[in-house]
Amino acid sequence: MRVKRIVGALAAGAFAAISVGVVTASPASAGTANGCGYPQVCFYKTKADWDARRWTAAYKDITSSYQTLSSSAYGSYYVYNTRNDDGALLHYTNGYTYCLRPNSGVNNSNTPTGFWTVDKIRIMDSATC
Repeated sequence: MRVKRIVGALAAGAFAAISVGVVTASPASAGTANGCGYPQVCFYKTKADWDARRWTAAYKDITSSYQTLSSSAYGSYYVYNTRNDDGALLHYTNGYTYCLRPNSGVNNSNTPTGFWTVDKIRIMDSATC
């Protein structure tokens, strides 16, 4: 009888230790891409910034209107959205808009300078902007 109690106590103790380990373990960083942590839309000014996984500006607030980009984001080489459910509406100086869907990016390097320059952002409470 005493052996059963000891085995039962050891099993309960082992379960408690495992449970505490699971509860206190830090969660994985979901939605992180190229140095951009969840839940942000990150701007990489140059290809070197993108390659180095070093964003130069990041935005995360859902807004009802556009936010004018800082000089660190204006005209960026690459933009990446790590948000899981929210699209980012990018505005360009030529008036064009582009919906950057959740967990995706856009490379602005293949566009004519001055024509496809991203200048504003609006993070939407919708995956499809």
